[in-house]
Amino acid sequence: MYRGIELWPKEMTKDMITKQFLGKEAIQTYPNLPKNIYESFVRTAKRLPDKEAVVDHLGKTYTYRDLQKKVEQCALWLWNRQKIHRGSHVALLMYNSIEFCVIFLALNKIGAVVIPLPSKYRQQEIQSLIDKSNVNFIISDEHFKDYFQKYIVLGIEVCLIPDGEKGYALDGFVTEEERNEIGEQVTEEDLALLVFTSGTTSQSKGVMLHNFQIMHAIVSYERTLGITEADRAIIPIPIYLITGLVAIFGLLMHVGGTVYLNKFFDGRRVLEDVKKYKITFLHASPTVFSLLLQHREEFLELPSLRMFACGSSNMPPGKIRLLHEWLPTCEFRTIYGLTETTSPATVFPEDANKSSYIGSSGRPIPGLECKIQDHMGRELLDGEQGEIWVRGSNITMSYYRMHSNAFLNGWLNTGDIGYFNKEGYLYIVDRMKDMINRGGEKICSFDVENELLNMDGVEDAAVVGIADELYGEVPVAVIKPRPQRELSENMIKESLKKRMAGYKIPVHILFVDTIPVTDNMKTDKKRIRQLFTKEL
Repeated sequence: MYRGIELWPKEMTKDMITKQFLGKEAIQTYPNLPKNIYESFVRTAKRLPDKEAVVDHLGKTYTYRDLQKKVEQCALWLWNRQKIHRGSHVALLMYNSIEFCVIFLALNKIGAVVIPLPSKYRQQEIQSLIDKSNVNFIISDEHFKDYFQKYIVLGIEVCLIPDGEKGYALDGFVTEEERNEIGEQVTEEDLALLVFTSGTTSQSKGVMLHNFQIMHAIVSYERTLGITEADRAIIPIPIYLITGLVAIFGLLMHVGGTVYLNKFFDGRRVLEDVKKYKITFLHASPTVFSLLLQHREEFLELPSLRMFACGSSNMPPGKIRLLHEWLPTCEFRTIYGLTETTSPATVFPEDANKSSYIGSSGRPIPGLECKIQDHMGRELLDGEQGEIWVRGSNITMSYYRMHSNAFLNGWLNTGDIGYFNKEGYLYIVDRMKDMINRGGEKICSFDVENELLNMDGVEDAAVVGIADELYGEVPVAVIKPRPQRELSENMIKESLKKRMAGYKIPVHILFVDTIPVTDNMKTDKKRIRQLFTKEL
C-alpha cells in the first residue's frame, strides 16, 4: 500500500490534519479548507476583486468583483423566486458560458445539489439521467427546450436561458431588487455534485461528491501542480465534466487565476487563445493533445505555456515526447483519476518527459491511499499487476441510489489494472473492461496502442477486443495515418511481429480519418467495436 502523505515533500504535507466526515473513518485532509467552491471563490474575490476571473468565448472579461455580484444576484433569484433551497436537486444542461459559471456558483452558495448534464447527449439520453436523479428543477440553454416537455407535465419547473451571444443572458431573470438573505447554513459535509459516469445511459452511475471531497481535490491540485494566481487556463472541454468543474474552474477560482471559456472544442481556436491570452496551464485528455499536435506547424512557439496536465486515459510516452519536441519549455504532468476520485488520484510530481518514470501516472495525492489487489483480495507486491483500489479524502463513498460491489470497507475498486514500482509510482496497464482475453491469454490494449503509436506514419490508434468463435475474443485496431504517409495492414502487422508476441497483434485493422471519441474526449471503444461489427 502507498500513502500519498508519505510520498510528497514534507513542506507540502506537514500541516495536514486528521478529520472525520459523515460519521465515517477519519481521513487526512488540509487545514482551514473553505466549506465549498463558493466560499473559496468569495475569499479570492475579497483578495483580488479587480483581477480577471473569467473571459467568455466572445472575449468579454469578468473580474472577480463582477462575477461575485452576478453570483449573489443569481443566488437570491434562485432562492426567492425559484424556491431552490439547500439540498434541492438542480439539473444543468448548458454549454460552456459565463451563465453556467454564475449559476453553478450560485447553486453552490445555496447548498443545492448540482447535476451537470452532458450537452452532447440526445433527448432520450438526457431524460434517462434526469429520471435517475430525483430532480426538483431544471436549468437549460434554450437550445434544448424540446427535451423537457414531459417534466413540465409532471410539475417540474424548467428555466430556459436565452443564447448569450448578444450579452449576459441572465439579466432578464435577475434583478437588483432581490434583497432577502439566504437563510440556510451550508456545510462542508453537504452533497454538492451528482455527476454521472460516462458509458451507456443504462450503466451510467451517479457519483455523489460532497463539499469536503471537492475542496480536498482542488487543494491537492494546487499543491502538487504549483498552480497560483499567475496562471491562466482554458477550458477546452465541456465544463460539466469533473475535469472542467474541479480541475480547471474550481482550481483557478480558488487560487485567483483566470479561466478562458471555449464554447466548443476547436484545436486551432485553443492554440490561438493560448497565444492571444498568454495561457500558462492546459489540462486536457490525450485526444485533445493529439488534436492540438495537428496544428503544431502553425504555432511553433507558445512561450507562455508552462505546464500541460493530462488525465482521463492512456497517454503514450511517445506522444509526451512529441509535445516536448514541439514546446520544449512546457513541462508535462500525467494525472490519473476518475469522477469517483473527484478528478485526481495520482499526479506525476515532475516533468514526465525528463523522468525515467515516463509512462507512469505519478504518485497518490496527499490524503489518498492506494493498493493493488488480485481478484481474491490479496494485496500484491511492487511490480505485480492487479486491480487498483483507493481510499481517502476525495473518494466518493457511494453511488446515488445504487448498490455497488466496488465499495468495500472504505475502499473503492477503480476498475483499472495497474502496478506500483518501489518508488511509489503507479503504472496503469488497462481498464479492466478493456483487457482482451484471447483464449486465456490476457492482452493489455494500452500496450498494443503504445507500440502502434511508436510506428512511423501512425498519428493515432486504438485497440479493442471483439468476439471470436475460436478464441472467444481477439484484438483489432483502428489507425489514423499521418498525412501523406502510406500504410497497409500487412506493413503494420509485419512491424509488430518484431516487437511483440504474435497473439497480441491485431487480427484486423481499419484505417480511419478520425478515432471515435466520447463526449468527454476519451477514445470511444464501444463505437470502435461497432465499426468492426459493420465491417466484418
